[in-house]
Amino acid sequence: MHIESLKVFCDLIDTRSFSKAGTKNFVSQSAVSQQIRALEDKFNRRLVERSRGGSLVPTAAGMTFYQGCREIIDRFNSLTEEMKGLGNIVSGQVRVATIYSVGIHELSPVLKRFIRSYPQVNVHIEYSRPNKVYEDVINHVIDMGIVAYPTPRPQIEIMPLGNDPLVLVCSPEHELAARKRIDIRILDGQRFIGFERDIPTRKAVDKILRDRGVSVQYVMELDNIETVKQTVEADLGVTIVPRATVQNELRAGTLRAVNFTESFARPIGIIYRKGKIFSAAARKFVDMLTEGHQQSGEPAGGTS
Repeated sequence: MHIESLKVFCDLIDTRSFSKAGTKNFVSQSAVSQQIRALEDKFNRRLVERSRGGSLVPTAAGMTFYQGCREIIDRFNSLTEEMKGLGNIVSGQVRVATIYSVGIHELSPVLKRFIRSYPQVNVHIEYSRPNKVYEDVINHVIDMGIVAYPTPRPQIEIMPLGNDPLVLVCSPEHELAARKRIDIRILDGQRFIGFERDIPTRKAVDKILRDRGVSVQYVMELDNIETVKQTVEADLGVTIVPRATVQNELRAGTLRAVNFTESFARPIGIIYRKGKIFSAAARKFVDMLTEGHQQSGEPAGGTS
């Protein structure tokens, strides 16, 4: 049993397609079928089957085998890069999933420094909704995720990055724009622009307001930090977001940020699968993320 066969099997499960798995491994569709059949014969177990809808899915045995193969492949890739690292050259790929606001507002500076320091590393950044980030971490699709309000789960490890202060954000024309600090209860009855209800920051903001008896009027619910800011710039309502996500607008004068008399912050963390063995490149990336937080006193990332 060769490492190549394990990779073909994992790619088959990931793509749900014999032809796509073949393309990823530069072999024919029939060659993929033969390798899967050989694995099934070796273990005397069906590893894949067709669902009622006709899609390719792993059997229970196939999923167990897939998870084990992923761990073996991760370790093999890590070992390969460690051997390359003996020549003091860090190379390979780092797969990261995050939320849009991280990549645009927080992750970009770290990414630029990392690419300058390790030009032979390919960093793949994917923007997803929070639940998808957790799924991809658990399913070995990515090396790590960067999320807000990291939530403990049985297969997830969390590495805290810090806390991002939450502020009231409004247009320069809004009645609260000239205030330096307000009691959050002043927001009772205000027109409010928020994230969609399944987004962690929305849930946290709702809890903050609810715990203090504040009822706002949600006029728009959006899934993207950029559209939230644009809507607030148009003076259609106010919002509560991490200060780090509005730095450009504050400098340009298109938005105003007002602090609260109480301190509210959004925790940020790196999540990865339990037992995950990071490659040398991934370890360097994590180091740069955490160093960036320690030097600035702010979290290295933020999500919506």
